[in-house]
Amino acid sequence: MKNELICIICPNSCVITRNASGNLSGHLCKRGLDFALQEFNDPKRSITSTVRTKFTDIPVVSVRTDKEISKDLIFALMEELKKVIVKERLGIGDIVIKNVLDTDVNIIITTNLLKE
Repeated sequence: MKNELICIICPNSCVITRNASGNLSGHLCKRGLDFALQEFNDPKRSITSTVRTKFTDIPVVSVRTDKEISKDLIFALMEELKKVIVKERLGIGDIVIKNVLDTDVNIIITTNLLKE
């Protein structure tokens, strides 16, 4: 189990440690404490990737999550993205997969290439 991390929230780059009883130390601000609690208990990440389209002029299009998703769901998410084929001309912010893996996270388009 990881018991030390470097905070990436502000320029201080605090080294935050968790002792055996679960107490945190080393953070200089509340934002660092919140970051460490999230990272130690349920780390989340924003995911960017591509999905296939039916259009020969743009065979793949870039997508991302509209919120962070639990780190332990990343591989399952990537498997879901492999199944997707975009069949309509979508633009930035349009939803490709709604509520992916029952997480309340949507997969959205990040480009207007399909609309142009």
